[in-house]
Amino acid sequence: MTGFDFTLFSRGGPVMWVLVALALLGLVLFVERVLFLHRGQIRAKAFLDGIKNALAKRRLVEALTLCEEAPGPVAAVVKAALLHADATEEKMRFHVQEAAVVELPALERRLGAIAALAQVAPLIGLLGTILGMVSTFRAFEQGGNFAMASALSAGMWQALLATAGSLMLAIPAHLAHHFLSGRVRAIVRDVEWSANEIMKYLLTEFRSGGPVETVTLPEVAAVKK
Repeated sequence: MTGFDFTLFSRGGPVMWVLVALALLGLVLFVERVLFLHRGQIRAKAFLDGIKNALAKRRLVEALTLCEEAPGPVAAVVKAALLHADATEEKMRFHVQEAAVVELPALERRLGAIAALAQVAPLIGLLGTILGMVSTFRAFEQGGNFAMASALSAGMWQALLATAGSLMLAIPAHLAHHFLSGRVRAIVRDVEWSANEIMKYLLTEFRSGGPVETVTLPEVAAVKK
C-alpha cells in the first residue's frame, strides 16, 4: 500500500477530523513559538562583552544603540539598566525588574495552548472510542444472532483509530511543550545573568571611570522610544 489510505482514515469517524484540525493548530503554534524564541535568544555573554567595551570607552549612547539593534528580552533588560546608569542601586534594580516583567510573559505566550492540546487530545480520542463502541453494540442489537462481522467491525475500527489518532497528536504535543519550555527557561536564565552582570558593572567599574560622553536630549529621546 502506497500513499495515504483515506479509507482507513474515514473509518475513524468524525473525531478524526477534529484531531486533524487540532494537529494543524498545534503545528502552527509550535512553528510560531520556535521562530519567536529563536529570534529572542542571543549570545548573552558576547552581547554583554560588546556593551562593556562601549561603556569602557565611556560611550553610553553607543551601548544603548547596541541594545536597540539587538532583539529579545536580554537587550531590553540591559537597556533599562543603561538608561538609569546614574541612579541608585534600588532604583536601577526596580527599572530592570520592570523591564523583565514586561518582556518575560511574551516568552510563555501560547505555551499553555500547546499544553492544552496535549491534554485534550486523549480525551477526544476517548470520546471517539466510546462512540465506536456504542456503534458496535447498536449494530449487534440490530443484527441479533445474525449480526455480521462487517457490521460490528465498523464501530471497532472507529474506536481503535480514534485512540491511535489521539495518541499520535498528544505525544508530539507533549514533546513540543517540553522543548519550548526548555528554550524559555534558557532565555530566562540569560536575562537574569545579564541583569546581574550589567548592574554590577554599572555600579562598580563604570562609575569609577572617567566622564561619560556628552549625550544630547534628542539622542536620549530616540533611544528611549
